[in-house]
Amino acid sequence: MILQFGILLGLLALGELIVNTFGLPIPSSIIGMILLTASLHFGIVKLNQVEQLTNFLLKNLGFFFVPAAIGLINSLGVLKDELLAIVGASIGSTIIIIAVTGQVYQLVRKATSRRNRKDIKLSQEK
Repeated sequence: MILQFGILLGLLALGELIVNTFGLPIPSSIIGMILLTASLHFGIVKLNQVEQLTNFLLKNLGFFFVPAAIGLINSLGVLKDELLAIVGASIGSTIIIIAVTGQVYQLVRKATSRRNRKDIKLSQEK
């Protein structure tokens, strides 16, 4: 499990190095996740090398939200003053996210359908 932790921590550190070197406006944890995904995809890191630790982290994911929830509770006074703006932004962004996700899904579905029809047509011609 220590090796698994080392792999994940190393990819996070590499993400931090990339962000600091290039001045990217993306969190290093996101870069680390992209690096992990790429490493798994290209076989640099094997799934069994990180599976046990990642399963543990996913099972205990709720604990990672406790500090954020405590921070929100401590900031209730500030949030109360801006409640209407926060609720409006949350509802508006949710609607936009749903609309964009639906459009992307439809585009991907159409492209996949066209490709499948083309594959079927080619296989019938043979």
